[in-house]
Amino acid sequence: MECSNCEPIEINTKAPKFSAEAYQGGQIKKISLDDYKGKWVVLFFYPADFTFVCPTELGDLADKYEELKNMDVEVISVSTDTVFAHKAWADDSPTIAKIKFPMMADPTGNICRDYGTYIYEEGLSLRGTFIIDPDGILKSLEINDNSIGRNSDELLRKIKAAQFVRQNGGEVCPANWQPGEKTLKPGLDLVGKI
Repeated sequence: MECSNCEPIEINTKAPKFSAEAYQGGQIKKISLDDYKGKWVVLFFYPADFTFVCPTELGDLADKYEELKNMDVEVISVSTDTVFAHKAWADDSPTIAKIKFPMMADPTGNICRDYGTYIYEEGLSLRGTFIIDPDGILKSLEINDNSIGRNSDELLRKIKAAQFVRQNGGEVCPANWQPGEKTLKPGLDLVGKI
C-alpha cells in the first residue's frame, strides 16, 4: 500500500518537520526538528527494537556520538516502537544502554511515512539515514533493505563532506574524499580531464 497524498522527499528541500516523544538518558521527552535549528541532524531510521542488525548499527553509531557532537551534529534514531519499548531495550541490552542520543518513537508511522521509509505491510521502517543541514535542508538520504546494515564511518565521511561544501562554496568532494584531501572546482577546464 502506498501513501496516496505523500510528496516524495527530495534533496535540497526542507526536511519534513516532526514532533514526537523520545527516550534519552533515562527520561522521556518531546522533541521536534525545530529544536535543532542551527545544528546538523542525522535521522537514523531502523525497523524495530529487540532485533538483530539494529543493535549492531545503533551501537556503532553510539560509539561515534561524541565525535559527531564535536562536529555540531545531533543524532536521532527513529523506529515505530514506543518510548517504553526503547527504555526496556536499553535496560535489557548493554549495546543499547550506551546510546546517549534521543531514540524517537513513531508508533503511528507518520514520521516514517513523511521520510519514505515506512513499510505498510509490516508497520516497520526501512533502514534510512538522512543528513539535514543547520537550515533544515536535506543534504543526503540513503535507504537500505532491512537486511543491509550501515557503516558509521561512511556516515561521518559524508557529513564532513557536506560540511566542507557548505563552508567552501564552489568546491565539491570527489569519491572517498576525506578532510585535508584535494577537492574539485567544477568548470569546463575539468571536462574530460578526470
